[in-house]
Amino acid sequence: MTPERQVELADFLVRARTGGPATPQPPAELEPESVEEGYAVQALVHDRLEAAGFGRRIGHKIGCTTPVMQAYLKIDHPCAGEVFETTVADHMVTLPLARFHRIGVECEIAARIGDDMPAVGIPYDQGNVRDAVAALMPAIELADDRYAHFPSLSAPVLIADDFFNAGVVLGEPFEGWRDLDLQAIEGDMFVDKVRAGSGRGRDVLGHPMAALAWLANHRAALGKPLRAGEFVMLGSVVKTVHFEAPAEVLIRFEHLGEARVVFT
Repeated sequence: MTPERQVELADFLVRARTGGPATPQPPAELEPESVEEGYAVQALVHDRLEAAGFGRRIGHKIGCTTPVMQAYLKIDHPCAGEVFETTVADHMVTLPLARFHRIGVECEIAARIGDDMPAVGIPYDQGNVRDAVAALMPAIELADDRYAHFPSLSAPVLIADDFFNAGVVLGEPFEGWRDLDLQAIEGDMFVDKVRAGSGRGRDVLGHPMAALAWLANHRAALGKPLRAGEFVMLGSVVKTVHFEAPAEVLIRFEHLGEARVVFT
């Protein structure tokens, strides 16, 4: 894929995120040939969204870290994206459905990074990433199906477009997380006070810190390491739930707390 084609694909994908119609399947000449090309186009997409007023990138998301999401999306490996400051809310937010194409929500643990995580000569793993985590938070990912038919899109195209991300809602930071059994911790999603799904920390690549280690290694390899102050959405423990009518969504992780979004 030539640099010119990468630019064309970035322009093609940005339209749906800046008020345009749902993204159709790209023409064959704009199809990335690899995951690496997908991340190269993602960088171009970010440049365009920043210029469009989305603000700085202050966080990260990881998609496809759980069996339920890998089965849902038919992708067998994690995928990374970034989150813009204008799309982040604390604790609770009310949003109009009309702002999105086909909005969905996911139930996640987010990690607040306390120390930079550069390449250190040995890979990060679920043990050595813990020292860099200042706090954990319950979190909602806003996942917008902004595609005419997302199953027809390849993983590199979805990666280029931040893998459905349209924002996040972050609960209160919890600094006492080191005493928790993160594999056993349970997360629940409630829609209009009815449970819509649940899962456990072990569903996220076997351990939530394993997901963080994957991203730390990925970012270090790109020469763009995770930085202190950023947050990382570690992956949903429940299948995405989409909305076409007003609803109230609450997610809760035992010990960590809650986050909420109301769609109007």
